[in-house]
Amino acid sequence: MKSVSIFTLFLCAAMCIAIFGSYKNTETKNEDTRLQNVKAIKIPSYMEFAGEQLPLDNFDVKERLDKELLVNSYWHSTTMQNMKRTTRYFPIIEPILAQYGVPDDFKYLAVAESGLQNAVSSAGARGIWQFMKPTATYYKLTINEEVDERYNVEMATEAACKYLVGAKKKFGSWTLAAAAYNYGEPRLLKRLQEQKATSYYDLHLNDETSRYVFRIIAMKEIYSHKEKYGFLLDYDDYYPPLGDHYILQVDEPITSLAEFAQKYGTTYRMLKLYNPWLRQPYLRNRAGKTYKIKIPK
Repeated sequence: MKSVSIFTLFLCAAMCIAIFGSYKNTETKNEDTRLQNVKAIKIPSYMEFAGEQLPLDNFDVKERLDKELLVNSYWHSTTMQNMKRTTRYFPIIEPILAQYGVPDDFKYLAVAESGLQNAVSSAGARGIWQFMKPTATYYKLTINEEVDERYNVEMATEAACKYLVGAKKKFGSWTLAAAAYNYGEPRLLKRLQEQKATSYYDLHLNDETSRYVFRIIAMKEIYSHKEKYGFLLDYDDYYPPLGDHYILQVDEPITSLAEFAQKYGTTYRMLKLYNPWLRQPYLRNRAGKTYKIKIPK
């Protein structure tokens, strides 16, 4: 058997290293390409909000919509969490919207406002529908040290519906009603008159309200076509609705909500989750008002 030269051995080793390195580089390159697969959004040729068509032949409208589609489709963690909450809150919101004749698309306004959480804004707006105190009290929501009905999903949704129905009557379109929810009716009316405009899409407004309706529309599009935008959720990924409960009408003081919860076979934590509008560990209820408290079964 002939001896193999050192040069031949070196050449074989070099070739093996080169082939292995090439394979690893290709594997890494392919993996990186997959991880960095960020694509532009293809805007549908026809879109509407609350039955009102978007003028997508207007380049400004198209680009403003494109911005919100990009922001919300690539804002992965927040958009995914918001999607998971829809199965908890949309079944509550949808029938109330229908009851008041408000288009179903307005459930996405609640998503845009709060991410379907009982949020608190820097300006003091609270709850899923983000009501400021004066507006909330105008629509008969009780707000005091012990109770804040802006955190009551059903009652706040009814108040939002009343506002939107009134704004639609005043401005003539659901799109302007949505803009008024964010901007305020008096200011919106003033801008319409100043700019001789009749459509939200033709108004020159502050950045927040200029983006507001487009953000709602983008959420509607993404949440309605999740897989198209890369969001893959199985049935059990969604947050379930709050469990079975019954309503207990209370018109007397409750000195300890913890003891009250224990008396009815639940915990203080569960009582608060089902009734986030109860803001203290007690309910003195000096006015003797009748409150509907949800008791988990």
